[in-house]
Amino acid sequence: MKILIIHGPNLNMLGKREPDIYGSTTLDDINKQIEKEAKSLKLKVQYFQSNSEGEIVTKIQNSLGSIDGIVINPAAYTHTSVAIRDAILSTNVPTVEVHISNIYKREKFRQHSYISAVAVGVISGFGTYSYNLGLRAIESHLKSKK
Repeated sequence: MKILIIHGPNLNMLGKREPDIYGSTTLDDINKQIEKEAKSLKLKVQYFQSNSEGEIVTKIQNSLGSIDGIVINPAAYTHTSVAIRDAILSTNVPTVEVHISNIYKREKFRQHSYISAVAVGVISGFGTYSYNLGLRAIESHLKSKK
């Protein structure tokens, strides 16, 4: 199974950005952690990070037919992007939404997700381990659909 991992805006700044919320782990560290988990699950993963909403939409659309599932941390676009929501919906690729922090314990505006309604599920608040859980969740979901 091929899984696309999408990291949204500002996640390239992990390790430097608000370490009290996001910790000191870098995006490269997270990708290495995901790679290890993917190997244990016998999944192939590809990574994509962008600060641009349009690039994320295009990546989702262009992945149709070449991937089996998506694990996405839409970051700030969680709360604002109807375009990413619609890209997921229009491709019908099973998607798991992940967040490093628990968005439901944060500011009110961060507690709404446009992505959740079109995702298989949401994992939030387990630090960088949220990605591992997301990978396990999408793998389980895809196996159950076969």
